Amino acid sequence: MIDGALRLLAVGVLVSGSAFAQQLHRLDDSTSPRQQVQARIDDTPLTRQRGPAIQVAFGRIEFRLTTGPYLGRKARIHFVIPPVIEGLRSPAGVQVQWRGGHLFADGIARPGERRQVWSGVVRDTFMSDSLDLSLELDAQRLRVLPGANLGFESYFEIEVLP
Repeated sequence: MIDGALRLLAVGVLVSGSAFAQQLHRLDDSTSPRQQVQARIDDTPLTRQRGPAIQVAFGRIEFRLTTGPYLGRKARIHFVIPPVIEGLRSPAGVQVQWRGGHLFADGIARPGERRQVWSGVVRDTFMSDSLDLSLELDAQRLRVLPGANLGFESYFEIEVLP
């Protein structure tokens, strides 16, 4: 009887754990003012002295996230770098860096990583802020084919807290 109760408890923990994991949602940023962001490559002597690193600056990018469905809820927002970036031989070949505006925190991430940029109670139907975004690329890990672009689309996820 106790063994059966323990199994039921274990199943209950697994179900509630998976329900909590389902509280992570990709945020809609389709109302952000950017369509495509152009990069500026920094090819200064300082960059060359540091080895095969290439600095790529995107500048300040505005994001507008739809947070209406989470009004009044306690949450965390994460900035996510996709795991696969065309033109890279390895995720270690790029490091994304950003400085937040007035709302989002600064951070650094590699492909496949997500970093928390905000935490609190959602108070508005939209959250707007900007990130001053740049990349550091390892030239030895690039595999850009002629005519191909090196690019990726980062995104935001919201984690609803109990």
